[in-house]
Amino acid sequence: MNEGPSSPSPVGDPQTLAAALAPALRAACGGRLGEIEWFRSTWQRGGAATGFAQWTDSNGHAIPVVVKLPVGPREHRWALLLGAVDAGSMLGEGDARPVPRVVAGGDSLGGYDLGWLVMERLEGHTLAHSIDRSTIEDLLRTAARFHALAAQVRPVEGQPPERDWGTLIGRSREVLRAHEVEIGDHQRWNEALKKVQRALPMLEALWRARPLDTWCHGDLHPGNAMRRPDDDGGAGPCVLLDLAFVHLGCWVEDAVYLERQFWGHEDRLEGIKPVSMLAKCRRELGLRTDGEYALLASVRRILMAACVPGVAGQEGSPAYASAALGIIERVLPQITR
Repeated sequence: MNEGPSSPSPVGDPQTLAAALAPALRAACGGRLGEIEWFRSTWQRGGAATGFAQWTDSNGHAIPVVVKLPVGPREHRWALLLGAVDAGSMLGEGDARPVPRVVAGGDSLGGYDLGWLVMERLEGHTLAHSIDRSTIEDLLRTAARFHALAAQVRPVEGQPPERDWGTLIGRSREVLRAHEVEIGDHQRWNEALKKVQRALPMLEALWRARPLDTWCHGDLHPGNAMRRPDDDGGAGPCVLLDLAFVHLGCWVEDAVYLERQFWGHEDRLEGIKPVSMLAKCRRELGLRTDGEYALLASVRRILMAACVPGVAGQEGSPAYASAALGIIERVLPQITR
């Protein structure tokens, strides 16, 4: 459908925008998309609207779908690269791809530059609703499958996004000095951050030398995964949601990111070591685990832990902050000795 020249996406309430563009969206889907019931998602980040609808395939089967707009360019690109299926067919049974299957999508709508997606609807709760050992194991296996599929659809190359660790850690020290947030073990934190800053050139050099071998999911945690029903209607394989943070990097980043969600509550991992297990899952799929990944994981833990006071007012808990401090005090001497 040729809509002519596009304009920048309008600024306003996503729900209002979505409702206004619904007729254009249904037209762009060639009549396969039914009426849309818009709702406010509890898991969705950012300014997007989400709706439920039915998709009719070429055999007349009605498939429950989720409509999402506007969708940012990174999420839009990766959702289509990894999830696109034939819009005229039933969503293939037995399809175990690790992301939602996408039946339609575009980058303009109603004359606006605006990304949109129509994808399979997954019923039930995210994995965060009930976490146990098998949940974490499945999530890590799915992360490895995500890495494998992403590498198949797009060459693993380019420049990775890099954080300004010096500024971030400096912010942590400023917050502590100004007592902007109440954080326990104030003096221990000051001493720990001084040591991290002294070691920062070495830590950054180690991190910059990491293998750039993976399209990382970037936001791996149980709240960003659901299960696709198996062919008998039972709980099937995991599916990773929210592809807005996919980026070039080292697979260790996804493992430590997941591990970090449990700082202060390590017992909930039930003995699973995310870095070691993700390495095992990758090897089982023939993916590489080059380099000293245990060392890289330690470096990543220290860098992320040192940023905790700087964001303590927005995220985490006293137990989380205490665990982060313990990581610096325990792991940094192992690297600097």
